[in-house]
Amino acid sequence: MINLQYLIFLPIGIGIVLFIIPESLKRIKGLFNLIISSVTLYFSFIIFKMNSGLINMECFKFPSISKYLIFNVDPLSKLIALFIGIFGFLFALYSLAYITKEKAIKGYYSYYLITLGSAFGAIFADNLIIFIFFWGILGLTLYKLIKGYDDESTSAAKKTFILIGASDSILILGIGILWQLTGSFNMSEINIATTGLLGIIAFLSLLVGSFTKAGAMPFHSWVPDYVKKAPASSSAFLPASLDKLLGIYFFVRICRDIFQLTDWATLMLLIIGAVTIIGAVMMALVQHNYKKLLGYHAVSQVGYMIIGIALGTPLGIAAGLFHMVNHALYKSGLFLTAGSVEKQTGKDNLDELGGLSKLMPITFFTALVCAFSISGIPPFNGFFSKWMIYQGIIDFGNGTGLANKLWMVWLTLAVFGSALTLASFIKLITGLYLGRRRKEFEKVKEVSFLMWLPQIIIAIVCIGFGIFAAKLIIPNLIEPASGNFNYSGIWQSQSVSILILVSVVVGFLIYLYGNMKSHRVSDSFIGGEKLQEETNFSPLDFYQTIKNFKFLNFFYRKAEKKWFDIYDVFKRIILWFNKIFSDAHNGFLPRYVFWYIAGLLILLIILIF
Repeated sequence: MINLQYLIFLPIGIGIVLFIIPESLKRIKGLFNLIISSVTLYFSFIIFKMNSGLINMECFKFPSISKYLIFNVDPLSKLIALFIGIFGFLFALYSLAYITKEKAIKGYYSYYLITLGSAFGAIFADNLIIFIFFWGILGLTLYKLIKGYDDESTSAAKKTFILIGASDSILILGIGILWQLTGSFNMSEINIATTGLLGIIAFLSLLVGSFTKAGAMPFHSWVPDYVKKAPASSSAFLPASLDKLLGIYFFVRICRDIFQLTDWATLMLLIIGAVTIIGAVMMALVQHNYKKLLGYHAVSQVGYMIIGIALGTPLGIAAGLFHMVNHALYKSGLFLTAGSVEKQTGKDNLDELGGLSKLMPITFFTALVCAFSISGIPPFNGFFSKWMIYQGIIDFGNGTGLANKLWMVWLTLAVFGSALTLASFIKLITGLYLGRRRKEFEKVKEVSFLMWLPQIIIAIVCIGFGIFAAKLIIPNLIEPASGNFNYSGIWQSQSVSILILVSVVVGFLIYLYGNMKSHRVSDSFIGGEKLQEETNFSPLDFYQTIKNFKFLNFFYRKAEKKWFDIYDVFKRIILWFNKIFSDAHNGFLPRYVFWYIAGLLILLIILIF
């Protein structure tokens, strides 16, 4: 019990205390943040080794409060807590060098620690009242960790806060319905079918809360806007890792523990997963801001997690959880590399960058590994979890329901999404690290040790989690949380890794041999004119040609008008109603009298008939 108190209340308490320390002592606050993050990392390992069970935390001597302080230490919550601890420490280390005076957010380290403690509280809470308490705090800190970063960040922060706040309100409605149906707020005591009007409303209400936090369509629009304007450390900590871990954690609770999925629910979830994969990756393809590109991919990958967990089998759930962990790893690495590039160059547009591979080799290596991972290239971790999802879909096809019969559709879209992901990351790697380097970047150097160390750790883990997935990672980390399962096929990751390594070595030797020979160097010409040194041909323009397809052109035009942005859609509806009421309330007395009489007549007709 004491370990849980350290995990939850220690970072929250120290975070509150840090508000007292002046912002001028930013370095001291950063060191406090790192120390407390290290402590939580230690206790997250301790908790991971604990026996599972319910804990009634009677640390408060108020019976009316302590009876709700029921925490569930089970394999699923321990898995999520372990990676919250890991990411909390890595990003705290990165923040020490990244959060400079120019990039300072008032109270950053306070909100960081409060976020960390609240995340632990949310994933261990068995009582839904305590869960929504910590869950709500996370919405507030999500807002505060971007607001004030620059002028445009405030708008993105408000959008994020409104969407998260609205989804939390709907979530509270679902919790109230669950109390009405079961008489309990404890997740361990609730298990109902997704049948009946109230049961369906409760299920959908909880899904809205989960999907908004995770960033699934159609509740995703805050993610690209957030990551575009937030500091890289905030983007890596929240949309990339923490919010995915929490959102998918709750999604597993909804599908496996709180509700019994019926055929219609499974079909709906698979459709949402498939649409999220394809819709978001199509938007990523045409982005020129590399942080926004990463934001759309953070949305797209959620679709794979939803599909895996929606399958409802131990293999599917294991695949979804493993992909959740893998995504948090490689996407965090990608956001950290993006922050490093932005810090050293001051640019965030792919058209304005290029040729940084030799100047920032560690950042380039991390970005390359993480890009291969998210694209599902063997032997990296992203391939293994996607391969498990593919297997889960194939096994799912043995069922008799409509969703089962459409297994080929889910498989095709999942594989196609991976292909498009690879295409968009070829674009990112080319735009950032390859091609011609601009003169203004000639003096760019690699980031400091505190910034590249977390990146390289994440890159190494991405490789290790891919190579040793079957024999080490899955049995010890994932399977206890998902349940035992059997593979449909065997993936010999070690053998494939050796073959890939041999291929890389041979390719490198061929490269060295080629460089030993003299080669002719000449000027480049176009149309008989010598190519100027400053001339730059962007390979990114190639990706814009996909807009020429009629269907895709329609899709992109509607996306640019924000037809798929639920926030903007509701804003338009509200403004429309506002205009109607504004026109009605114009201060013209005869019009008020008219509406008064019309209302009375309508009421009279209703009473008569």
